[in-house]
Amino acid sequence: MTDDPKDPHERSWMQIELEDDFDEELENEIDDGRIPLELRALLAKRKKSTLDRGFYFQELLRLQAELVKLQDWVQHQGLKLVVLFEGRDSAGKGGVIKRITQRVNPRACRVIALPAPTNRERSQWYFQRYVPHLPAAGEMVLFDRSWYNRAGVERVMGFADERQVEDFFRDVPEFERMLVRSGIILVKYWFSITDEEQQLRFLMRIHDPIKQWKLSPMDLQSRVRWEQYTKAKEEMFARTNIPEAPWTIVEGNDKKRARLNCIAHLLSTIPYEEVPHEPVTLPERVFDPDYERATLPRELYVPDRY
Repeated sequence: MTDDPKDPHERSWMQIELEDDFDEELENEIDDGRIPLELRALLAKRKKSTLDRGFYFQELLRLQAELVKLQDWVQHQGLKLVVLFEGRDSAGKGGVIKRITQRVNPRACRVIALPAPTNRERSQWYFQRYVPHLPAAGEMVLFDRSWYNRAGVERVMGFADERQVEDFFRDVPEFERMLVRSGIILVKYWFSITDEEQQLRFLMRIHDPIKQWKLSPMDLQSRVRWEQYTKAKEEMFARTNIPEAPWTIVEGNDKKRARLNCIAHLLSTIPYEEVPHEPVTLPERVFDPDYERATLPRELYVPDRY
């Protein structure tokens, strides 16, 4: 089989996958074309990524293939993996989570993004609403924000008082040690971006109707309270960076590098091996000569517009 891209019937699977992902990148570039003129000056000042696009996609696909092997190993060994994604608003947590889950089996890899607690949940033990989402054997759970809300947004925005925050800092190291003792592999990431980069990303969301849903009143307040969040983050690191579950910081200004670096690091945390499988063969279809396929009415079909 040749890899000549000019022949659509003789392209490698890698080329086909790369083209699919290039299509997504093209959509992002079209998005950039819709940016209002007043923001283009800010974009022009932004430091451009020096990562080659072709290299980025090849590495992303390679790492995603390794994630499939990792998931296979987690299931084969009955491991339990929890990954926390914390950080500044718009720092790229969602983009990395999307690339991690893009090609793995969703039945054994769940993303948990909990809404604000209900009145009933606020009356419970603080960690209680997170516990039901912890993995069973063979599962991977990714928390898009986690119990560290108490050390960040709840503290800064005044949703938790100082006693509750202090209780959290006292309890969370032991809570996480309990998780690790129970057999859970716990990985904690903090996504970091600069003040200027966050401002630009927020402005792009404000001026883009397709992305405005990503902005909440809490996000806007995080701009006002940047320094308060910084102080809260520093204390959080100082009091919760334990040997059993250390923090790892992901530099997020360059989205593509952040994605590759984070996935590569996640793969390095677990010594996995390729799981041998029996070869899969496609069985022959059974034909019934007496069966006649019914003709369904056209109104049952989606209109053929394209």
